[in-house]
Amino acid sequence: MSYFDDDKSIFSGSGKIFLLIFLALSCGIFGGVVSIFGAQHLGLLVPPTESAMGNRLSGDNDGDLTNGIRLDGTLTGNSAVYQEIYKQVGPAVVGVTNYDYYQDFFQGEQQRENGTGSGVIFDAAGYIVTNYHVIEGARKVVVTLSDGSQEEATLVGGDKRSDLAVIKIERDNLPTAKLGTSETLQEGETVVAIGNPGGSDFARSITHGIISGLDRLVTTSDGLSFRLIQTDAAINPGNSGGALINLKGEVIGINNIKIARSGYEGMGFAIPIDTVKEVVDELMDHGEVIRPALGVQMVGEVNEAVAAYNNLNIDYGVMIVPQAGGPAAQAGMERYDIITALGDVKVTSTYELQTELFKHKPGDTMKVTVYRNGETMTFDVTLGKLAQ
Repeated sequence: MSYFDDDKSIFSGSGKIFLLIFLALSCGIFGGVVSIFGAQHLGLLVPPTESAMGNRLSGDNDGDLTNGIRLDGTLTGNSAVYQEIYKQVGPAVVGVTNYDYYQDFFQGEQQRENGTGSGVIFDAAGYIVTNYHVIEGARKVVVTLSDGSQEEATLVGGDKRSDLAVIKIERDNLPTAKLGTSETLQEGETVVAIGNPGGSDFARSITHGIISGLDRLVTTSDGLSFRLIQTDAAINPGNSGGALINLKGEVIGINNIKIARSGYEGMGFAIPIDTVKEVVDELMDHGEVIRPALGVQMVGEVNEAVAAYNNLNIDYGVMIVPQAGGPAAQAGMERYDIITALGDVKVTSTYELQTELFKHKPGDTMKVTVYRNGETMTFDVTLGKLAQ
């Protein structure tokens, strides 16, 4: 029997399979050695330096860390910033509880909680800014401080149109928050929110996110319009009146609403701090915000569709109805006049009309341009004072 006829020959049966495996492994090993040698020769493989490895282990290079925590347990990067912000601003964020009373048949008048929110101490003498809707209709307002103590507050002044109010407690040397500016804010900027979602159970909760948008026009169910900061930092019921803070630890907004409809997530809003400062100054000085009144009810905005449907020769403006005896009526304006300009400023929406009007004071006389029955005419209107 020849060698090639042997059942155990490496060129037949299982022997062939063994040979193929041997050849494949040999080629793989040989090819790997050649590849590594070539890569080293060309300088493509460079071993990590001791310094780089040292940085990673010591935590000196924050970019290589996870969650900003070094091996020794100390915080770095944003984790340390958030912690510092919480230490600085957290004590100045308070809980605000709205109480009213009801009559019980057996026990008489009883107190009940009507809602909770947050507030920010801006003056060590006990002055706190919060949202107007947090204290609206309250017969008693109680402030809960960071140490858990409670004080009854008095209302200094409130303004529904800006959704801001100032309240005061009789305490001194309170921790205060530093107010920044909202003028230089940018989309994508990191922010932190501190407030009391759900009331005292989750007091001074801190969340973080970014500024998702600026100058967002939001109109409430009451018809009030606001230009707000949009953020994805978690804002929940009870956060209203709390602080939106930049990474310098400065309050750049007062949180006031979120979109809670189905299909929306991470859409919270805050009143820009520059607006807050202006309103707070008015409330501190006068107990109210003094605004001018044109004496009209705005009933609709004119656009291309409205103009085409009504055969109008103008496709912008705000349709109004003058209030009886008001400034506009006294100047000669009539029902369904369309305001197209205040002074030299074109008006295309109710918000533009309101914004331009509020740049003036009661007693000022301004030119109001209107469209009526195919004609354009101008009236000199002496502004009154807007009722609160």
